[in-house]
Amino acid sequence: MSSAVANGLAGAGGGLIAQILTYPLQTVNTRQQTERIVKKGLDGGHETSSSGNRRPGGTLVQMIQVIKTEGWGGLYSGLKPSLFGTIASQGVYYYFYQVFKNKAESIATARKVKGLGDGNVGMISWLAVAAMAGSLNVLLTIPMWVLVTRMQTQTQAERNIMERKRDALLREASENSAAASTLPEKLAELESSKPKPYGTLQAAAEVYSEAGIRGFWKGIIPTLIMVCNPSIQFMIYETSLRSLKEKRATNKHGVKQITALEVFFLGAVAKLGATVATYPLLVVKSRLQAKQDIGSNVSLRYSGTLDAIVKMIRYEGIFGFYKGMSTKIVQSVFAASVLFMVKEELVKYFTILAYKSRKIRLNALR
Repeated sequence: MSSAVANGLAGAGGGLIAQILTYPLQTVNTRQQTERIVKKGLDGGHETSSSGNRRPGGTLVQMIQVIKTEGWGGLYSGLKPSLFGTIASQGVYYYFYQVFKNKAESIATARKVKGLGDGNVGMISWLAVAAMAGSLNVLLTIPMWVLVTRMQTQTQAERNIMERKRDALLREASENSAAASTLPEKLAELESSKPKPYGTLQAAAEVYSEAGIRGFWKGIIPTLIMVCNPSIQFMIYETSLRSLKEKRATNKHGVKQITALEVFFLGAVAKLGATVATYPLLVVKSRLQAKQDIGSNVSLRYSGTLDAIVKMIRYEGIFGFYKGMSTKIVQSVFAASVLFMVKEELVKYFTILAYKSRKIRLNALR
């Protein structure tokens, strides 16, 4: 088994476990990112949101609200395509990351032989390696994440529609006595109506009906720019890991091996730095991929990345780019820590397995 295949399989396994553990936080965070609260003075003097006139509560409050209104399943909306996407994207990413990493290391070694450099891969090279792997991953797997975002925010969109219908009925009843007499029945009918089942196929059909095949690559520009997130993450991680390994190598009496807990913390620090640096782009990406259901206020519809950025600044201010950031930090840092820890352990396991397999084959040939 090649190192690229081993890292691809290990990355997919680590990503799968991390995704299952942190998915409820991811669902809430996506809803926080796509919630639109207009600044005072830009909507008739009132501060409103796309889900009514109330500001959403904190992460824990929102999780409890989802459980109350949608059950535990609400926190896992879109889990199936998300797990498939995680396996595919992590497998693709780590496979190509290892391929490019091996190439970068061989170039650095060749340069050292020629008397150029110390044989180590520099920070810029790590950034380039991660960026190339990330770009390939984005281009191949973004359609799956468009569907996941739709499924995570569908219930929220349905609730917005229900609230607008309720407001319209109340407004009509206040202006028309005949409508007021039938208001209780209409409200009861509205309350009894349930959202339509919304699975992967329904999400795909909706995306296609809205924008055709191009719809599955919505948000591609900020997502490609977001490649700098894992690039920064892996630059911090690889340089920290190398520094720690070098210190351990010179330690004659201490522990030489890097422990799983140390990898966990290195992954946490790396992801924290990358998330803080790139979070605004993540919000823009989520806005573009989510169902743009904001009623008659066409000024809040986004035609593209630049249009989304301009309108977010105008209607929501800089704060709009950092909505749900605390939730994302907790979710992504924990997920990255688990992913790195599990991945490194799986790589060790696959390496031992490959070594034993080669040994058995050699013994059989003797």
